[in-house]
Amino acid sequence: MRSTGAPAVAKRTAGRSNDASDGPERRCILSGRHESRDTMIRLAISPDGDVLPDVLARAPGRGAWIDVSRAELDEAVAKGKLKGALARAFKGAPLTIPTDLGARIESALTKALADRLGVELRSGTMVLGTEKIATAARSGAVVFLAHAADAAGDGASKLAQAWRVGEMAEGTGLKGIILPLDRAALSVALGRDNVVHLALTDAGAATRVASLLGRLKHFLGCDTADDAAASTAANDAIDTKGE
Repeated sequence: MRSTGAPAVAKRTAGRSNDASDGPERRCILSGRHESRDTMIRLAISPDGDVLPDVLARAPGRGAWIDVSRAELDEAVAKGKLKGALARAFKGAPLTIPTDLGARIESALTKALADRLGVELRSGTMVLGTEKIATAARSGAVVFLAHAADAAGDGASKLAQAWRVGEMAEGTGLKGIILPLDRAALSVALGRDNVVHLALTDAGAATRVASLLGRLKHFLGCDTADDAAASTAANDAIDTKGE
């Protein structure tokens, strides 16, 4: 099964499994693969037969699940493969599939991630500002480190080094990740000026953000191998916090 590639959670939370086998499984109507519903995207079917994205899987009524990238979905919509798969799943019921379904899903996933980041900021689990993040990282308080898509490499590297120091993980690949959001988008999402870096200090918050981020990056076709490596590179055998 596909790994979610949950990104950049420090060694004390990396032991928490993010494998697709952890949650209830659903079958992708396009690929036929069975995956955890927590890693897939639900398509809701309205009473009128409209096929709409339901990325948080909260809409009532009928639905179908997909586990493909946007490029694969766009092709499936253009060639009628999605229509055929839905017709088989719902026994020929009349359905209307928007031609921009892929764009709608990407927009919904991006909004869900931005909203979640905003919730974590308001709940007090997020640290912003280079100096504040560096201080928290060196003290061992940071469990998740991330940077805007247009962040300067040297700034991200310095914060990653501070994180490794705090985790006693120097010489490993532990580092922050690059978000699929630039500083303008992050600033809007968090209601702050010029947000370039962010850190989370709560393991639960890190898991919530990592889940949405992994789903978005998978849909965008991003390689999450580096993210997975960043979350597991530290030596888990060394207990630096007495936990």
